[in-house]
Amino acid sequence: MDSIVLNENDEIIIKLLHYFVTEENYSPIVLRGAKNEIWLEKLDGDYKIVRLVSNYIHNNEQLNVDLYRTSQIMKRIKRKTMSFSINALSIFINLGDNVDIDKIKTENIDLVNIKSLDELNNYAFVTDEFPTITKKTDFKEQGLELFMKLTTDIGKKNDRDAKMAEDVFTKKNPIITKILIFINLVMFLLSFILGDNLMVGLFANYGPAVEAGQIYRLFTSIFLHISFFHFLFNMYALYIIGPQIENFFGKWRYLIIYLGSGLVGNLLSIAFNLGTFSLGASGAIFGLLGSLIYFGYHYRVYLDSVIKSQIIPLIFLNLCIGFMFTGIDNAAHIGGLIGGVLFSWTVGVKYKSTKNDIITGIGMTVIFIAFLCFLAFMR
Repeated sequence: MDSIVLNENDEIIIKLLHYFVTEENYSPIVLRGAKNEIWLEKLDGDYKIVRLVSNYIHNNEQLNVDLYRTSQIMKRIKRKTMSFSINALSIFINLGDNVDIDKIKTENIDLVNIKSLDELNNYAFVTDEFPTITKKTDFKEQGLELFMKLTTDIGKKNDRDAKMAEDVFTKKNPIITKILIFINLVMFLLSFILGDNLMVGLFANYGPAVEAGQIYRLFTSIFLHISFFHFLFNMYALYIIGPQIENFFGKWRYLIIYLGSGLVGNLLSIAFNLGTFSLGASGAIFGLLGSLIYFGYHYRVYLDSVIKSQIIPLIFLNLCIGFMFTGIDNAAHIGGLIGGVLFSWTVGVKYKSTKNDIITGIGMTVIFIAFLCFLAFMR
């Protein structure tokens, strides 16, 4: 059985598939009706889409039809994954002699025509982006031994990805959310016992007091509510959204996102309402919605429909309500939403964020908070 030899084109395809899946962390896309081609995606890569095409294409007219179909599928993927732009790399291994890809004009699709893997070196844009592609596709194994090795490696990679996804999405005990709700309850009961005026005077967000050195108000106001309805509405929202963010990011990252969102929301509130008292958890809760958008962008293969059909409309509706009615601190809501994205960027998304992503997030968050401090206190 070791004497079995793979078809030359099939060998090229499976070696490239092995490389992009195991070395470059691409994932296969299931497309209905796709024959003799493999679509791979990596949404944080320069080439978000890689196509491996073994279908025989006789002339440039047929190639143009293929590329038109490819561009239409890319548009659907762009909408589905909430991507601003998508660049694709199409690697053809079975083009006819009448095909001249140099005469084909494409937008966001780079074309490669090879008969052997060594010919990839003729395309600088490929080797610049994937410098190890020819080295990592050179195997000493042949025939069935090669096929078994490559498919086994791909299977192990898929198993690791499945375990990582399970680790992220498996429900866990939302301890921090329960503690946050308990603290809010204690503060609400103290307001009921001691009086709202006393608690607001001591702990609410108030620009002149914060400027005078009472910085703790930027955090204590997050746990303060002026009425039972105000308390009940925010705690219900926290009860629904909080466990998801705690589950996705982990307990301490979640706590940083929650408090950081409340901080940013309160600073923006002071910037626009310097002499007004503000209080409530809604800025921090908007931060959780911003965090969910940030997380969903990185795991949009799993959550794209939820983000587009539920989370974004919910944010839009609540902001509209804030603009329509008086007494609602929409500056805190908007600030919290931005803070949720920034602090999620800072703490990173498990298995997705790189060290450079986190460093960039920290830098952007510090700059934005400094800018808000300037708006709030330096005018």
